[in-house]
Amino acid sequence: MSVNAVLLAEREPASRDYIERQLRDDGFTVFGAAWTARALDIAERLQPNVVIAGEPELCRRIRAGEPGRSWDRNVPVILLTEPDADPIARIRALESGADDVVPRDVYLELRARVRALLRRAALGQAEVVEAGPIVVDHRSRQVRVGELPVRLSGREFELAGKLASDPTRVFTKSELLRDVWGIHGTSIRTRTVDSHASRLRRKLAAAGATDVVVNDWGVGYRLLP
Repeated sequence: MSVNAVLLAEREPASRDYIERQLRDDGFTVFGAAWTARALDIAERLQPNVVIAGEPELCRRIRAGEPGRSWDRNVPVILLTEPDADPIARIRALESGADDVVPRDVYLELRARVRALLRRAALGQAEVVEAGPIVVDHRSRQVRVGELPVRLSGREFELAGKLASDPTRVFTKSELLRDVWGIHGTSIRTRTVDSHASRLRRKLAAAGATDVVVNDWGVGYRLLP
C-alpha cells in the first residue's frame, strides 16, 4: 500500500472523475467510491492514509465504527462542501468528526490539505508533553495515560495537544476554534468544542485519567484542575 493512498468517496460522477484524475496526476494512489457502503469496504480492506468524503454520513460511520468490522477510525477525513456553502455547513461538517473541510470545486486547496494531513501523520512534531497523568507524544501522534495508549480522532488529538501545552490555563472556545479547527472570527453558536471535549474526557477517564478536560463554564476548557 502506498503511503499516499487516498479514498475518494464522491457520488457525483463528474466531480469524482475530475478530483481522482487530478490526484493521480499529482502522485497519489486513489481508490474511488460512489457510495458510502463501497467506501467503507475499501476503508476496511485497504486502510487508506486519507479519506475524502462527499457526505458527512461517511465520516460519522468511520468515526463510530460498526460491529464486526475493522478500519482505522482515526484516519484523517476531509469533507467536501458545496462551493457556496455557508459557515454553518462547514461547522456541521467538523462536528461530524471531519479533520478538515474544503469546497469540492477548489482542487488546489484540496491537494494542499491532503498533503498537510499526510505530512503531519508521517512526521508529527518532535515533542513529548507530560501533563499530570497524560502524555501527548506529537512524534507518534499518540496520547497515553501512563503507558496505556488512548485512541483519539485527529481533532481530539489536536485538542489534547493544545490543552496540554499549558495544562492549567483556561483556553477560550474562540481560541480553540481558531487553533484546533482553523475557524477565525466566527460568531456562530456551535457545540463543536464541547462535543469534542466531552469525547476526549470520556476516553481519558476510561484509560484512568479522571477529572481532566475541565469545563470552565462560560469561558472554555483546561486540561487539569
